[in-house]
Amino acid sequence: MAFSKKKWVLLPISILIFLGLAYWLIGKIQYRLQVMDIEEYEPVSTLKVQEHLLTRAKFPFIDVHNHQFTMPVQNLDKLVKDMDELNMAVMVNLSGFRGKYLEWSLDNVNEKYSDRFALFMNIDFEQLDDEGWPNETLSMMEESVEMGVKGLKVYKNLGLTETDNEGNRIKVDDPRLDPIWAKCGDLGIPVLIHTGEPAAFWLPKDKHNERWLELKQYPGRYKDPEKNPSFEEVMGEQHNVFRKHPKTKFIAAHLGWFGNDLARLGKLLDEMPNVYTELGAVLAELGRQPITARAWLINYQDRVLMGKDIYNKEEYYTYFRVLETSDEYFDYYRKRHAHWKMYGLALPDSVLQKIYYKNALHVVPGIDNALFERALD
Repeated sequence: MAFSKKKWVLLPISILIFLGLAYWLIGKIQYRLQVMDIEEYEPVSTLKVQEHLLTRAKFPFIDVHNHQFTMPVQNLDKLVKDMDELNMAVMVNLSGFRGKYLEWSLDNVNEKYSDRFALFMNIDFEQLDDEGWPNETLSMMEESVEMGVKGLKVYKNLGLTETDNEGNRIKVDDPRLDPIWAKCGDLGIPVLIHTGEPAAFWLPKDKHNERWLELKQYPGRYKDPEKNPSFEEVMGEQHNVFRKHPKTKFIAAHLGWFGNDLARLGKLLDEMPNVYTELGAVLAELGRQPITARAWLINYQDRVLMGKDIYNKEEYYTYFRVLETSDEYFDYYRKRHAHWKMYGLALPDSVLQKIYYKNALHVVPGIDNALFERALD
């Protein structure tokens, strides 16, 4: 069938439009193929500034937030050698657990290094409806302190995933737990408590979420608001406990998850003189706001303790560099926690000493002051 004049005109125009679209699409595909995943992107900075690559703290320090899960059978010689090289005088192992595991851990430590490690015990809060609660747990706490335990560590499960015998979420401020917090005050031991997660874990997993990479790598860390209590709810429960037990010293782990809002954290510390905090796994929050963070740490120098969380010797170097130097624009050690750059705070020696060890000596009982005599001179 013969083509009409109209078809003869439209056919080449249609072909040209098709080819143009195909060319545009191919270009887009080629562009996309050149795009790296953010996990691969590691640009080398061309910035030329002074660097101070520290591998040893200026003063001996107490790491109040560490986890050594194999301590009952661990050969501690290598770990102590690392500690000496870092200038870590004392490590607090928050994963002491309880029962025989705790006894074996203490036996191993006391064999050679009783002055270099402090152990915190852990409690099974899901027993709060069982017969014998809380008296059996309180007796266990008393016995543990007599054996040498220095504190209680509370994991984030409390308030998020732990449930009672009826399947209800155990709130951090559940009144059935009040005897535990009060007993810690009576025994003179602190409670290092991790409640909640970073607030961004509750936000939509989209391009606006600065913790997107971590949620991509660890999808289970996302807190679906439809299935979980809100950030404000669980943190409010923690603060209720602080208020209700003013005679007990609490260490709010990870800057209380307010490292991104130091003004709010400061108000919390102002209100509650029994509360301290520590730097475990949140150094990146301070390193990105050097002017604000430096002023804040100087202002609250009596309330902040040194902590690291996961043990990795080389990662301490970034802590030393942020706290001690005035270096600019350097990398944090874990991209999913900080895709931004770090800046040094150049804290005064008097503030460094308090964060590194003096505050911990005040909060954690039974640490040997002789380990710090040279620094105290």
